[in-house]
Amino acid sequence: MNMSNLSTYIERVRERQPLIHNITNQVVINFTANGLYALGAAPVMTNAIEEAADMASNADGLLLNIGTLSSPQVEAMIQAGHAANQRNIPVILDPVGAGATTFRTEAARRILDNVNVSLIRGNAGEIGSLAGLDVKVRGVDSEGFHDFGDIAIHAAKQLQIPVAVTGEKDVITDGKQTFIVENGHSLLTKVTGAGCLLSSVTTAFIACGTDILESTAAAISFYGVVAEVAAENNPGPGSFQMAFLDALHQVDVDTFLEKMKVIFSKEEIK
Repeated sequence: MNMSNLSTYIERVRERQPLIHNITNQVVINFTANGLYALGAAPVMTNAIEEAADMASNADGLLLNIGTLSSPQVEAMIQAGHAANQRNIPVILDPVGAGATTFRTEAARRILDNVNVSLIRGNAGEIGSLAGLDVKVRGVDSEGFHDFGDIAIHAAKQLQIPVAVTGEKDVITDGKQTFIVENGHSLLTKVTGAGCLLSSVTTAFIACGTDILESTAAAISFYGVVAEVAAENNPGPGSFQMAFLDALHQVDVDTFLEKMKVIFSKEEIK
């Protein structure tokens, strides 16, 4: 695996400006839209069931985020997912808070049962709960996980869907091939919606690629590099958030290649 290939995705996204349809939570809509614009992609933020399928059909990628969940929104997600599947448009699921309540877990599983999802991106607790592991989720956060690799590989095999488990280290796997990303900064955990925006950025990278794992690893590593750059002179979450949007727009291929920390393996993590 030539890791320099990961850098090509930045230019692809900025040249193609993929349209990403986000059915996402109300807390993060503004930050997500601005983040996609800063990256170079084009966001559309709508969850009305009356137009979900039409909007998804015209997009380059579809992000389903269950952060502020309702029954009508689940129906809109499934309709949008069906439309995207019919046109071979990638669908990414961010199962925010899955495992915290029965409603959330069942909603995420219902989406997985009805939509062909290209990737699930979440924390260890969320993804582990969907795979039937005994995990602990508090609110929308997971607690006490250090074996991200084991959780990710088990989930990918159990669900038969590529997964990206993000945390102190990020693990992207289909159960056979695995990327481990070590980029990022702790200030990301102090900004509401940082994980949700990551899922949308990942959707944009996947929309411009041909390999799910490679494009996901590129997106997550790039996002981590952006955080590292933004944190250099911005020690607080407020200034960091503004600097992060700027860095999404400004970080170039050379900076990414200099700071990228990605490991690739064809062997299962032990």
